[in-house]
Amino acid sequence: MSGEVGGKRIGVREVAAAAGVSTQTVSRVLNGYPGIREATRERVLDAVATLDYRVNNAARALGTSLTRTVGVVASDAVLHGPAAGIAALERAARARGRWISTAYTDSDDPADIDAAVRHLLDQGVDGIVLVAAHGATALDGFDVPIVPLYGESGARQRDAAALVVEHLTDLGHRRIIEVAGPSDWRESLARTAGVADAVARLDLELVDRAEGDWSAASGFALSEAVAARVREGVTAVAVANDQMALGLIGGLTARGLAVPADVSIAGFDDNPDAAFYTPALTTVRLDVEGEAAHAVAAVMGESSAPPAEPVLVVRASTASPR
Repeated sequence: MSGEVGGKRIGVREVAAAAGVSTQTVSRVLNGYPGIREATRERVLDAVATLDYRVNNAARALGTSLTRTVGVVASDAVLHGPAAGIAALERAARARGRWISTAYTDSDDPADIDAAVRHLLDQGVDGIVLVAAHGATALDGFDVPIVPLYGESGARQRDAAALVVEHLTDLGHRRIIEVAGPSDWRESLARTAGVADAVARLDLELVDRAEGDWSAASGFALSEAVAARVREGVTAVAVANDQMALGLIGGLTARGLAVPADVSIAGFDDNPDAAFYTPALTTVRLDVEGEAAHAVAAVMGESSAPPAEPVLVVRASTASPR
């Protein structure tokens, strides 16, 4: 429903007058039509916000067969990565005048993921974004677009993981270990592929590969095996997320090894606490906001700027091997 200013009901005409465009242009912007200039779209949305014009979503759904709602299937939302992704998707949807409806699942059972997808489809969502939906089966065969948050190929996650390995190589490390995430996660597979690509390209020795569950506890649990490899000459570890890196650093420290004097540790995600680890964690940052905006646009059939490239954040946990 529309807002009111001075007792006067605000409608499309008032929005058009404030934005200096036609009512048809306002309608096209609100309905997500392609081909609208970005500056025009922003003027219309600014006028909508200023006038507190509120669209009657139920009425629009009846007239257009669109609910302007993006479905989100989310697993393991207590972890930093999925939680940040869900929050970014809500902001991206709101910026485009959309809503999100989220179905949570803690299962790695593909049938449970598919059930969550169908639950959202029953609500009439216009498209679905998968956030950490490990175990999800084929994404086609449905009536609406379904896309993973970081894209089907995971290319930017591969590139980000490769940045970490390149950084370790530049410091002089030649023998490294990978601590990966669970092998049924798209994100983990993409990051492992990036490590493998860089190791092969740079002619490094990947001495070992261990798998955790993204938690700091799993990183700590792997520290005994990693410590043994360090005493055999490994000098660096590429870890698939910051929480596992935190646990690994704690476990290595408890076993008498110093980071980075004895072994360099690098993480992934640049979570808000990474700069305050001891030592502060070298990690890599993805453009989560850009990925979310790209995913929302993709499921709505709209265009958007591509996400920014990953950024390596160098801190105190990596150094040249002694």
